[in-house]
Amino acid sequence: MKKRTAVRALWMVLPLLSVAVLSHAQEWVSLSSKGKLQYDTTSRGDRIMDFSYAGYKGGGVNIPDVPVRIRVRPDNANDAATIQAAIDSVSALPLVKGFRGAVLLAAGAYTCDKTILLHTSGVVLQGSGSNPKGTVLQLTGPAHVAVALRGKPVYTKTSAAAKVTMAYVPAGTNKLTVDQPAIFNQGDTIRITKPVTPEWIQFMGMHDLVRDGKPQTWINGELTTDRIITAINGNTLSLDVPLTDSYDAQYTSAVVERISTSGEIVNCGIGGFSIVSPTQTGTINDRHHQAFHISGITDAWAEDIQAYNTINSVSVTGRRITLDRIRIYHDTVTTGAAKPADINASGPQLLVQRCYIKGSNVFYIATGAKVTGPIVILNCTFEGGGWIQPHQRWATGVLVDNCHVPGGGIEYMNRGSMGSGHGWSIGWSVVWNSTAKSFLNQQPPGSMNWMIGCIGEQRQEARPFGKFPMLPGGINVSQGKHVQPESLYYAQLQERLKKKI
Repeated sequence: MKKRTAVRALWMVLPLLSVAVLSHAQEWVSLSSKGKLQYDTTSRGDRIMDFSYAGYKGGGVNIPDVPVRIRVRPDNANDAATIQAAIDSVSALPLVKGFRGAVLLAAGAYTCDKTILLHTSGVVLQGSGSNPKGTVLQLTGPAHVAVALRGKPVYTKTSAAAKVTMAYVPAGTNKLTVDQPAIFNQGDTIRITKPVTPEWIQFMGMHDLVRDGKPQTWINGELTTDRIITAINGNTLSLDVPLTDSYDAQYTSAVVERISTSGEIVNCGIGGFSIVSPTQTGTINDRHHQAFHISGITDAWAEDIQAYNTINSVSVTGRRITLDRIRIYHDTVTTGAAKPADINASGPQLLVQRCYIKGSNVFYIATGAKVTGPIVILNCTFEGGGWIQPHQRWATGVLVDNCHVPGGGIEYMNRGSMGSGHGWSIGWSVVWNSTAKSFLNQQPPGSMNWMIGCIGEQRQEARPFGKFPMLPGGINVSQGKHVQPESLYYAQLQERLKKKI
């Protein structure tokens, strides 16, 4: 199989980290005279996080070339069952260096009337190319997802709950202090839990959401994020990935617990084929053919896939996933005020790169509720009347880097009573050197959003549904002119790995 990479050497077009430093005031990220990244912080220590941990294996790792174990050719009769049987056979093989093997689909059209499921670690489904002469999955029958990569993780708490003792944990840090450090060990996976309290809801201004005379609930329960302890020094835990949100003891009391995981699968991938749905119309409440889902998986990828006429096409809730060269095309416009999301990016450490979507009345990229990053949207182009828009209920740690939305918008906003009370959709997130017809950048209480080096109209709006004042704008730096480094993600990745990528 041909060698493929998750990260290409953009440093051929990126300037070396030795360019002249701009005026440092209010830049938030800039290059020192020695070509090193330097970060401004708030008075409480918050900063733009290091997004370089997004992607397969935590960023900067090539997608592997996995040996083929079974080859499949189309028979135009029961292709989905034939492909599934091949996947099941490979799934029974032993792991060799983390992989069982790949199922290779020969060029041709495959009639698929049901979902093809990857359900075991170390299995890859690879086609012979996404072009019309390559591998084509032709969707038939009742609406379904073409391909699903699906684990069923169960998380078990294995320690007492240690209290976070810092009065304020700043966004972007990879350290926090706890009252019981002795219950943890280096290498432990921990879950940091931030209870959603009435005090925090009131502080965020989300206590008075009403639509059609009925109160709405923005968030309840807990906000959680998982990390691995890399070191323990006294009562300070060092974490493998920086935190995407802040923790303020004035409004909520965060705790840390060790967890173990079972039922999760790892090291899976799909790519090299197209997915063709019959033309679909209607609202998003109708059932539709979809392209692929990735859930309950750590370390996976989808690359070189073209999808035609799928709706709510891609959903990713796994961890450390790369989507590379996913292209989605629509023949018709979905009707209704509610819009589908072509890519639902709702898992930690996701990298969506070199993707293309053509369509209108869609969210090109959206996030779900309580999503923590880092999530990176890199070098993508989306054409038509649509939006990159974190969608609901407090996502944190999103970077849109060198993306182009010439007919639509990039929006970090308070959606108020839209939907079922989506409210503040995003905080502690960045748009870097991107272009769009328009931008909307709003600043949540106690948080920040940055748009740096962006070209396009900057809008200002109030909270939807009601007579509300204009919301405060987020941080805009170098509006109308790109900045250096050209790509924040690649600059951070090179600096962290101490090598060119």
